[in-house]
Amino acid sequence: MKTNSWARRAMLLFAALTVLLSGCTTYVTTQVTAFSDWSGSDATRTYAFTREPDQRNNLELSTYERIVANELATHAFRQVDSNQARYLVGLSYGIRSDMVTVSEPVYYNPWPAPYWGWGRPFDPWGPWGPFPAGYVNQSYPIFTHLLGVRITERATGKEVYNVSARNSGGESSLVRAMPYLARSALADFPLGNGVVRTVKIPLDKNGGTSNETAVPAAAPAAASGAKAVQ
Repeated sequence: MKTNSWARRAMLLFAALTVLLSGCTTYVTTQVTAFSDWSGSDATRTYAFTREPDQRNNLELSTYERIVANELATHAFRQVDSNQARYLVGLSYGIRSDMVTVSEPVYYNPWPAPYWGWGRPFDPWGPWGPFPAGYVNQSYPIFTHLLGVRITERATGKEVYNVSARNSGGESSLVRAMPYLARSALADFPLGNGVVRTVKIPLDKNGGTSNETAVPAAAPAAASGAKAVQ
């Protein structure tokens, strides 16, 4: 129990540092975990989405299904009517918020302008400062986003693929995080059973995912829109 608590604190601290450095961050980093018994071929990759009864008219879920469908299409999956599909695809998703507190240094300069840099015109702080005045605690919101994709055989109900993707940061919208989750979850499909890895996707300044195409992890990183770090 104590180990889990420390692990959670470490994750929140890492996410907080991600928020603080977001101005220079160029990738969205997602942890992916897969369980697989996949033996399908490209010719049989027909599927339909499946929902619980209380999700029949869920517009949010419909939005996420379209995002996942786009990623499935890159792996030769074809969406058909449920009575014609070989596979059923179910989605689970969620977002959780936490607050993390980070201790940050505070500085002061006892010699305000025009005395800064006196005798040293190219040093705006001059010979006096700034001086550390101590530390203050700053609190930041951290949001953890989650997507699960479960694929079963329609005829038998057998689960053949189950993958989850999770990332954390300052993004408060699951809608904006979902394209990164979906692309990360399905990058290099199908993964082996019990594979845990980290996927990095270039951040699109317009709010979407990069248009670069995902390639196998063994390919050069520079050519990939989804970089896997094993």
